[in-house]
Amino acid sequence: MAKGKAPRRTLDSYTLRNINKTIKAGDCVLMRPAERSKPQYVARIERIEADARGGNVKVHVRWYYRPEESIGGRRQFHGSKEVFLSDHYDVQSADTIEAKCTVHSFKSYTKLDAVGNDDFFCRFEYNSATGAFNPDRVAVYCKCEMPYNPDDLMVQCEGCSDWFHPACIEMTAEEVKLLDHYFCETCLSDDPKKLQNSLASSVDLDTKTCSDYMSKFKFRILYRGKDLTSEEREEKYKVIFFK
Repeated sequence: MAKGKAPRRTLDSYTLRNINKTIKAGDCVLMRPAERSKPQYVARIERIEADARGGNVKVHVRWYYRPEESIGGRRQFHGSKEVFLSDHYDVQSADTIEAKCTVHSFKSYTKLDAVGNDDFFCRFEYNSATGAFNPDRVAVYCKCEMPYNPDDLMVQCEGCSDWFHPACIEMTAEEVKLLDHYFCETCLSDDPKKLQNSLASSVDLDTKTCSDYMSKFKFRILYRGKDLTSEEREEKYKVIFFK
């Protein structure tokens, strides 16, 4: 008579001796790729099981796809550490796990002070058969109307709170880093009085001076000038207006 399949049991946790880390269901891990030239696979552990003796440990995982692994491929707004939670489930040997990692929510990721090699973020679920994403739409920003890429430097308008890429507002990254305030063209045209008051308080100039400059020049950006004398500040103020 043929022997039945040996029973397996679910483990609450398992210690990986090769990396001296303990894993459990819900943890995210980096797994050895089929080709060493490829980046490590990112997966979420759904269940851990072993044979009756506690050996031959297997992990049931749900794969995260990198943008380049999706049907549509990597796009401009995809971050370098972005992954998609897929509907692709698999069973792998626990020995293929090379490290633990953290897959943050998009909001949590953008608040990190520093991004490590084991930090990733996910804002989409991905259907590996159809190539569909959930959600199928996200907020867009800037004149280019693209979703936010946390790898890209952007500047926020103090009027409407929208975000803009330096190139889209004809500035360099270096110029943006020097900004103390920024107002987009739409806000400048919609409420010049509000802008005038804001500028006056920001650079310690009287509102009449601001009004005079605003009537003669087109305001684009305001550089930091807290340590300047009143004469230097006024001269600096002139420089940042464009006809």
